[in-house]
Amino acid sequence: MPAARKPRATARRGVAAAAVLPLLSGALAACGYGSHATTDDTAVKAVPVAAGARKLSADTVRIGYFPNLTHATALVGVQEGLFQKELGGTRLKTATFNAGPSEIEALNAGSVDIGWIGPSPAINGFTRSGGTSLRIIGGSASGGVKLVVNPDRITSVDDLKGKNIATPQLGNTQDVALLDWISEKGWKVDAQSGKGDVDVVRTDNKITPEAYASGSVDGAWVPEPTASRLVADGAKVLLDESDLWPDKKFVVTHIVVSQRFLKDHPDVVEAVLRGSVRTNEWIKADPDRAKTSANAALKALSGKELPANVIDPAWESIETTDDPLAATLRAQADHAVKAGLSDKLDLNGIYDLAPLNSVLKDLGRPQVSDGGLGVGHPHREPGSR
Repeated sequence: MPAARKPRATARRGVAAAAVLPLLSGALAACGYGSHATTDDTAVKAVPVAAGARKLSADTVRIGYFPNLTHATALVGVQEGLFQKELGGTRLKTATFNAGPSEIEALNAGSVDIGWIGPSPAINGFTRSGGTSLRIIGGSASGGVKLVVNPDRITSVDDLKGKNIATPQLGNTQDVALLDWISEKGWKVDAQSGKGDVDVVRTDNKITPEAYASGSVDGAWVPEPTASRLVADGAKVLLDESDLWPDKKFVVTHIVVSQRFLKDHPDVVEAVLRGSVRTNEWIKADPDRAKTSANAALKALSGKELPANVIDPAWESIETTDDPLAATLRAQADHAVKAGLSDKLDLNGIYDLAPLNSVLKDLGRPQVSDGGLGVGHPHREPGSR
């Protein structure tokens, strides 16, 4: 069953899986969750293979991810060789992206087999293909989204009325999150223009710190590390989105696979998932070392590492997880509908967690749920709970 909502007085809303209408498909380009890499680097880079290692059913597996902290599992797993260890003689190649649509296009074109990606582009890719392009096969990250504000202008939630609050882009996950939360406060905002009791100002994460410094926005509902960048510039955290969800968990990043690759190379998919589970164990066993590893990977990919006053609080607010938190994905899609940015969606079959649950069983770990949206479940009406 989907996660129950908290009472509306403390309402959880969501990092919504929005922008699934064709007119909003461009908005998904902002689903990089704070990435500051300068280019869409789709050049595939090979990771060294140990001599004599046994090859699986594919010569190569190509994985895609973003150069930012909400993709820490991929960053650390590649950096530390944990994926390649599980793949044996099958070569791992990596490609990095700054935008969800680019990664989905690469998945559809066959230049990427498995990807770490946010909820919005995964939903968009699945629904626009009629459910034929991808499956969600595992979790990766929860949390890492905050409402940060100028403390000289805003000291309480009520002070938000009449203020300018930035989100990354019209219809992206944080944009719908804010719209849903505003609605639950009883305030009115036109979803398309952003005008209303609170003015929602769509601002790319890369320039949000400049907008904040200039005073053109009074705060922002943004992912990490953008939130911590703003705090380093004097902003204060007014709200952590995790506090609005049951158990303080909601999907920010999960793992998807091309349906064709899943069918042709299930052993390779399981190996990558085993590498992901092992990496999450490694991160949780030594979070400080993992943070250093992630920052080294960021420097290699984007040319610079994050300073301590940004990466330390950002890292603390993100939780790596094997569970894709399927119930929260369903809730996020509902928020997109409620905001008026999407029709009801049929997400039946978007998950195939059998490979992950096989890995977890082998490791003596608890199974995870697809929330009734997995392959083989009876058809549900779009948006049914």
